[in-house]
Amino acid sequence: MSTRTARSLGPDLVLAGTVAKRAEILVVGLTSGPDGPEMALSEGIVDEDVLAEILDSLIAVGATGKPEQLTRVPAPSALSVTSVLAVGLGSADRLGSEQIRKSAGAAARSLSGIDTVATTLSILDLGAAAEGFALGAYSFTEFKSSMTAPGPDSQPLARVELLVPSPRTKETKATLARSAAIAEAVATAREFVNTPPSHLYPAEFAARAKALGVEAGLTVQVLDEKALEKGGYGGIIGVGKGSSRQPRLVRLEYASKKRGARKVALVGKGITFDTGGISIKPAAGMENMTSDMGGAAAVISTVVLAAKLGLPVNVVAYVPMAENMPSATAQRPGDVLTQYGGITIEVVNTDAEGRLILADAMVRAGEDNPDYMIDTATLTGAQMVALGNRTPGVMGTDEFRDRVASISQSVGENGWAMPLPEELRGDLDSKVADMANVTPHRWGGMLVAAHYLKEFVPEGVQWAHIDVAGPAYNTSGPWGYTGKGGTGVPVRTMISVLEDIAVNG
Repeated sequence: MSTRTARSLGPDLVLAGTVAKRAEILVVGLTSGPDGPEMALSEGIVDEDVLAEILDSLIAVGATGKPEQLTRVPAPSALSVTSVLAVGLGSADRLGSEQIRKSAGAAARSLSGIDTVATTLSILDLGAAAEGFALGAYSFTEFKSSMTAPGPDSQPLARVELLVPSPRTKETKATLARSAAIAEAVATAREFVNTPPSHLYPAEFAARAKALGVEAGLTVQVLDEKALEKGGYGGIIGVGKGSSRQPRLVRLEYASKKRGARKVALVGKGITFDTGGISIKPAAGMENMTSDMGGAAAVISTVVLAAKLGLPVNVVAYVPMAENMPSATAQRPGDVLTQYGGITIEVVNTDAEGRLILADAMVRAGEDNPDYMIDTATLTGAQMVALGNRTPGVMGTDEFRDRVASISQSVGENGWAMPLPEELRGDLDSKVADMANVTPHRWGGMLVAAHYLKEFVPEGVQWAHIDVAGPAYNTSGPWGYTGKGGTGVPVRTMISVLEDIAVNG
């Protein structure tokens, strides 16, 4: 079985029962133990004597099995490959899917210029190995000219043969198909985030979202600036009116074939570039605001993925898109706007714009009568202050918040449940409008933003807000299956939550 995404999104993933002659390198896992490194499960695929010879060679050159440590040695003559790459998995007692995913990703990142590899990591966890290799091999090169584009020796890994004892079984094929689809969805979100704002502005973003949705069989509606103005979407219009590139609201609906299926609303922040508006940001690092539509990218990719997987749950996604710019037409600090639905807002800080466009979309999503609502956004710098660059903050109604956070941790995106202290809500009161968009102080900024959004969640709807300000965009060095730039977080969390709702309601 072979699955293939667009060339830039990842390698071919192929099931195999033996190491084929086409493979150039065999990738194996190495665990660390009290008596030294040990080969992770590979029996049945590679002869035990050959494995012992490989282990001796690895020990001789200093391999320890430390997580993500890479050690490459010549292959024994009994193997058709030219070399063996061992990737550390850490302690066997603590080995889980996420470490296999990260180690596979680390291996994939090191294999530029290689056409085909085979791996035994898939024996340990087929799904995790497939996702790790696919995401680790991802690269974004659309804007590299012929002078700087990767040459033959630095092209991403093209093909991975995932070795398993029974490659032809229905269950094995289904596992690979799901993991390949998830990896493609994460890579699609990364593509959106990595595309510069010169080329991905609201109208273009909406057009690309519509194309993906139509291809996946979704019902798609796009509201332009005239329709938004007429419909009373004051938050989206207010944020977008400082730019010559007009805002949009995209609605994508997946209707499952299951009668009586639960309905989930997804809402994602789509600020294609954020200068802060009149409350302008510091220049240093502003280029990273190309990522301020990471929530929207994840939501679009997730609803398309739900359709591709045929999940027995109904999903409706609302994606507000705008560019937050300073100009003669931009909204000012002190302006008052009216959110969709009628609540008036004093705009104290134009750099707190994400909550303004999300609120409009959340009220509109509520009109579809969902059972659950998940919104996600690169919303606050306070998320990074509180939780760092790799841990999303999850807020919302207590039971659903904890459910989402637990699922996020189980898939390796590591969402962390955060409270909504009631005393913070009063700081959003305004003297001139129903609410202000920020508080007079900076304490608990991530929680305050969630309090703001809570005001627009329909009564009785289970709701979770995922703040991915840091986790959606990696500005540091690559690690595991995550390179620099867009990460695709929280696609894997949201699709796993949808799967859980489909099973457990």
